[in-house]
Amino acid sequence: MTGTTGITYVRGDATAPQGKGVKVIAHVCNDLGGWGKGFVVAISRRWPEPEAAYRRWHRERARNDFGLGAVQFVQVGRYVWVANMVGQRGMRTGGKGVPPVRYEAIDVALGAVADKAVELGGSVHMPRIGCGLAGGTWSRVEPLIEARLAARGVPVTVYDHGA
Repeated sequence: MTGTTGITYVRGDATAPQGKGVKVIAHVCNDLGGWGKGFVVAISRRWPEPEAAYRRWHRERARNDFGLGAVQFVQVGRYVWVANMVGQRGMRTGGKGVPPVRYEAIDVALGAVADKAVELGGSVHMPRIGCGLAGGTWSRVEPLIEARLAARGVPVTVYDHGA
């Protein structure tokens, strides 16, 4: 089902993206090097490379671009890439009730994902990024996806897991 936003919503698994051509699976990571809860578990069940690359990227962060808003692209198949987007600070809601999601970082990261998707001539697939463990709200994330991806003509599919 396509909404008025240019984003297609489907039920299914974002690690098994639908459609033809090159696909970029985008998801949000934290800035602490932690990988083990949420959507990343599904990614790791399917491919070991994104987790290994993310952990290496974090470990070597003094010598690379790791940080909020950065994106690491990991090719996991001939036509499939995973975009590790650093879009949350820490992993827990802070003392003042501030969730770890960082909308500005997700916005910047989505710009890089759009560039990569355009370069590859591909589509972007994702769960409702930033809205699970990161604690964000879809009403804040969806306009970022619309502005950064859909407005540039990049096809976007958002997967809602379950029946």
